[in-house]
Amino acid sequence: MIYNNKNIFKCSLTSAAIEVLNTPDPDEKVKLSFLISQNWDNGSLLKIDNVIPPAYPARPSYPQLIDPKKVARRRINTAVPGRVALLHALAHIELNAIDLAWDIIARFSSQELPIQFFTDWIKVAADEAKHFSILSKRLYEFDKKYGDLEAHDGLWDSAWATRHDLAARLAIVPLVLEARGLDVTPKMITKLRNAGDIESADILEIIYNDEIQHVKTGKVWFDFICASRGVLPEKTWQNYVSEFFKGNLKPPFNKIARDSAGIPVSWYNSKINS
Repeated sequence: MIYNNKNIFKCSLTSAAIEVLNTPDPDEKVKLSFLISQNWDNGSLLKIDNVIPPAYPARPSYPQLIDPKKVARRRINTAVPGRVALLHALAHIELNAIDLAWDIIARFSSQELPIQFFTDWIKVAADEAKHFSILSKRLYEFDKKYGDLEAHDGLWDSAWATRHDLAARLAIVPLVLEARGLDVTPKMITKLRNAGDIESADILEIIYNDEIQHVKTGKVWFDFICASRGVLPEKTWQNYVSEFFKGNLKPPFNKIARDSAGIPVSWYNSKINS
C-alpha cells in the first residue's frame, strides 16, 4: 500500500487511483484518498498513465450486500436504531462515492481531458472521504460501526453499466443519483433536527452543501464532453437516462439546489413519466 510521500511520489495519479480501488479497508481507503489529494495539490503527483481499473473495487467483509428491496427501511425519529440505520446507509453511499471518483479518474484517463478534470474529481474524492469519516465517527458515538448493518450495491451497478462511456457515467452518477440526494437530504436534516439529533443533522448539512458542488462538477464535465462531440447536452442526457436508469425520475425536485448545480428544470421535468 502507498502510505508515505516517498512512495507516492513514484506513482502516477492513475496508479494511485487504482491503489484506492484495490484497498478493501474503508479507513485505509480514506487515508489514501487524503494523501493523494494532498500530493496532487502540492504538485508532487502530476503524471497520468493509461491504466485498467478493476471491474469492482475491493471491499471489506462487512457489510453484507443484499437486494436493495430487502434493506430495512430507515425511520428518522427519536428512536436510535432508525437514525443509526440512516447514518450507516449514508456511510455506505459515501464509501461507494470515494471509489466512483477514483474510478472515473482511472477509467477514462486515456481520453484527452484537461488537467482540471482530474483536479475536480480528486476534490470530489477527498470530499467523499471526509463524508465517510464524519459519518463513521458519528456511528461510533452510537456504539456502532460501518459494516454492522446490511447494505446494497446499486451505486456500483450504475457505474459498471456506464463503464464504456464517460458522458453516460456523468449523466447517471452525478446528474441522476447524486442529484437525487439534493432532493431528499433537506427533509432528512429537518427530521433529524426535530428528533433532537443536532449532531447528525449538522453532518448532513456539510454533505449536502458539498454534494451541490459535486453535481455541478458532473454537469460542467458533461457539458464539456457533449460540446466536444457536437451534441446537445439536454437531449443527450435524457437519452442516457432512458437507456441506463431504471424507472422514472421521482419528484419533488429541489429546484434551488439543482439550479445551483446548473441543472435546468427542462432537463428533468420531461423525464418524470417518460
